[in-house]
Amino acid sequence: MRSVIDILDLTVEELDGLVKVADDIIENPNKYSEKCKGKKLATLFFEPSTRTRLSFEAAMYELGGNVLGFSEAQSSSAAKGESVADTAKTVSCYADIIAMRHPKEGAPLVASYNATIPVINAGDGGHNHPTQTLADLLTIHREKGRFDNLTVGFCGDLKFGRTVHSLINALSRYSGIKFVLISPDELKLPSYIKKEVLEKNNLEYVQTTNLEEVMPQLDILYMTRVQRERFFNEEDYLRLKDSYILTPEKLTNAKKDLSIMHPLPRVNEISVAIDEDPRACYFKQVLYGKYMRMALILKLLEIE
Repeated sequence: MRSVIDILDLTVEELDGLVKVADDIIENPNKYSEKCKGKKLATLFFEPSTRTRLSFEAAMYELGGNVLGFSEAQSSSAAKGESVADTAKTVSCYADIIAMRHPKEGAPLVASYNATIPVINAGDGGHNHPTQTLADLLTIHREKGRFDNLTVGFCGDLKFGRTVHSLINALSRYSGIKFVLISPDELKLPSYIKKEVLEKNNLEYVQTTNLEEVMPQLDILYMTRVQRERFFNEEDYLRLKDSYILTPEKLTNAKKDLSIMHPLPRVNEISVAIDEDPRACYFKQVLYGKYMRMALILKLLEIE
């Protein structure tokens, strides 16, 4: 039995394999419609979520399985003080696989040590969000046809953005990747990621506060929102929240085949005027997330 807590729990070969299965699900959905018949997914969401929770549920239903769970800590025994470990042991009696989101970093890892069924981390604090990274990888693969030799710009909140940290980790294992890190000084990529991932792997990267200046180099632009819930004080949040707003004007010098990505929810960092631009990929990302979660559920349940 195996869990996925961090994107690095999956090897490059396994990532490529999941992309292949997801592509096959897109081409042949009927082939997969009964694969999880009789299986149950427990969604344990201790923190609000729209896309991730519904995407996991849709994934399990489209595989012919069932779903049980809760969508906020208040509606679970956590409100009475039950530990994550005890919740994991209990839910293991009812379900075949768990998808868990928690505001505390490391909670899904604790759950995986105590559950007797696979646990998928559906986001823990500012830490990890491996299935969002799987959605991002499938999007990149379907847009670009490859994972190597790409210049990827990350823009916005690079300090607290768990999706950014996970995707940098995943892409760092492919060759010819260059990262362009665009953020206000206060929201720069944490130094431990620079040291342990970028520098350790000899990856080329530049840091800048100016989006327009680097726009012509980018193959992929990954926008993120400045997250109110990760700030300790409102003043800092209000000062930084509109640092980068992507508008059609800012895309004047962008490549014709740029892929614009965003993990959503969007607040105002991408103008709605860009939604009609063929380079906008963020709603495709949502759909691809469902297919990758289907592929991952099949893998962890060891269903061929």
